[in-house]
Amino acid sequence: MASPSHRRSLRKRRRTALVSAAAAVAAAGLVASLVLAFRPHHEADAGQAVATPVAGIQAIVRPTASERKPSAPSPSATSGATTPAAAATTAPARPSATSTPRTASAAAPLAGRIRPKVTYRGVATFYDAGTGDGACLYGPSDDLMIAAMNHTDYESSKACGAYVLVRAAGGASVTVRITNECPLPCAPGQLDLSAQAFAKLADPSLGRIPITWSLLSPSTSDTISIRYKTGSSRSWCGIQVIGHRNPMARLEVRTSSGWRQLPRTDYNYFLSAHGSGCGGAIRITDIYGQQLAVNGIALRPDVVQPTRLQFAEH
Repeated sequence: MASPSHRRSLRKRRRTALVSAAAAVAAAGLVASLVLAFRPHHEADAGQAVATPVAGIQAIVRPTASERKPSAPSPSATSGATTPAAAATTAPARPSATSTPRTASAAAPLAGRIRPKVTYRGVATFYDAGTGDGACLYGPSDDLMIAAMNHTDYESSKACGAYVLVRAAGGASVTVRITNECPLPCAPGQLDLSAQAFAKLADPSLGRIPITWSLLSPSTSDTISIRYKTGSSRSWCGIQVIGHRNPMARLEVRTSSGWRQLPRTDYNYFLSAHGSGCGGAIRITDIYGQQLAVNGIALRPDVVQPTRLQFAEH
């Protein structure tokens, strides 16, 4: 049994320990209060990191979860020399997969697959062009330096009327105008020339030769003509542009609400299915973005009506 003096000593040590613990707690509380008091701007949000800029160092402030916004996806890098597969997600493919681009041109913003200043590789075959008419429906022609564009590069008649310079491996060349479509299995890059044009490049007995070709904007004294399709009226009409130096990109008609763009068919007419603008002013645009306003064209079906207009040479 502990003596009274021993019990008093134990009680004294316990009181001393309790007082020391309380003092420690109080001191810790005082330190925490001082830390909070001297935080920048008295920030209490532990979820937001605040950085103080230092000379030569960029401060980074991380937003809270509610402030974060998803970043926009980065567009893929493309150019005029992209392949069809690469360009399919953004715009129609430009050069065909078999083409070898020389340079890409940004000067023809409305061009389709066939672009200026690009050299395409393919093969040339030939066909009996007859009177010179074809899928573009230009009608008979005395000039048989013409060709049919392969189905892919024909691009639903966008190639119609284009002038291309064709070169054979031996160095011979010929300039032809696209008036027809070469259906599948004509491959991208392939041109089916008139027999007369093929003979300028090689002996027809060869039947098929490797070629390169490129788009031209030729010198010409001819002017553009307009033709309304057979059956056209104030309630429905088809409009065709003939003799344009550069490939056509758009055709618009003036309506009571302004200019209205017409869709283009694979047989090379722009259609106004409900007659809007039929018989009125017409505005045409080439692949370089040049616009020409055509007035005074009467609604006379199947009549070629000349204008005094022509696109600029490029």
